[in-house]
Amino acid sequence: MRFRVLKKNFIAVVALLAVFLTLCYIMFGTSVRSVDWVTQTAKFDYGTIISMRTSVYDSNYKQSIQNEERFPSEPEMVIAVQVHNRPAYLQMLIRSLENVKGIEKALVIFSHDYFSEELTQIVKQVSFCKVLQIFFPYSTQLYPSEFPGQDPRDCPRDMSKTDALRAGCSNAEHPDSYGHYREASITQTKHHWWWKLHFVFERVKVLRGYKRFVVFLEEDNYLLPDFHHFFHAMVDLRKIDCADCDVLALGNHKGTSDFLQLSSKTETASWMSTKHNIGMGISRELYYKLMGCNNEFCTYDDYNWDWTLQHLSGTCVSKPLKVLVALGSRVLHTGDCGLHQKDECRPEAAQQRVDEALRETESALFVSQLAITAQSPTEHQPHMKNGGWGDVRDHALCTNYAVRL
Repeated sequence: MRFRVLKKNFIAVVALLAVFLTLCYIMFGTSVRSVDWVTQTAKFDYGTIISMRTSVYDSNYKQSIQNEERFPSEPEMVIAVQVHNRPAYLQMLIRSLENVKGIEKALVIFSHDYFSEELTQIVKQVSFCKVLQIFFPYSTQLYPSEFPGQDPRDCPRDMSKTDALRAGCSNAEHPDSYGHYREASITQTKHHWWWKLHFVFERVKVLRGYKRFVVFLEEDNYLLPDFHHFFHAMVDLRKIDCADCDVLALGNHKGTSDFLQLSSKTETASWMSTKHNIGMGISRELYYKLMGCNNEFCTYDDYNWDWTLQHLSGTCVSKPLKVLVALGSRVLHTGDCGLHQKDECRPEAAQQRVDEALRETESALFVSQLAITAQSPTEHQPHMKNGGWGDVRDHALCTNYAVRL
């Protein structure tokens, strides 16, 4: 009798415990899932400068991967896109990405230095691969009237140093090599590029252990449909015939001229700013070499990141950078406006040129094998610096990107 009573009590206790655990799961388990969901879909607050700064910090810390559940595999390819504020060109680039065969195996990182709901929503609509959005935290948009933006206490660009010292403006001691004072609008691109390079290789959590090349693009680039296929073919060719090549250049500035004859051809050369700065594939090994030149990159008086890189090649980087170049470009340049072009943006005309290029190249895509058909000597390519980067505040900020915070 006593045994039956104990048995009944035991069953009652088990039942109560089950009810209790179920309630806990409903209350706390659901709560945890809700927090995770909110974290993944947290909105960027564009209300004020302070709220945008906070959103930039939070987004860069959390690094929410878009479409991660749909594409759970490790990426075979990583593409990093530097984005400013040309929505129509960004949309063209995204349409080209969507048409790349194999793009579902890639991670595409969009790095913004201008923050708007329009740009963010354009990227959020991408559903064909994994996506990460990162945000340059020292954008002039976030510091409109103080460094690194344009501080009203700074010296006017064309003021002489004598007049600047007499006026007592804040950066009077530091004009560039040509006697000009800094313009925030032209320094930002170099800042953003160097910060992005460091952030991608050092701070993007999902890339820890990633040992392949990262391809760097800009928002006014357009990819041909065999871009992923061609990338892997170039990587394989480098392993066999050009192990000392530091950089891959999947694009060139000749567009699709003679594409049918050049589609499967590559060449090796010394890396040059005016030829090889489009569709650049950079390895972790090269990244470490460049970070060894952090101070030289950040103090060289040229506001262009690519001309600065050319200066480092064969100076700070003792062995000049050798590049494996696609002669049949897989990256087209659509931009007709921006930092170096003063014309009005004409995305409709750019789309027409792209459509024509796609028709011209269609029959010569997805080649079965690549070949190196020309090899130029690898040597330092000196050039005259362009200035625009003489302010010691730019030097200090740029140098500090490599300090792991």
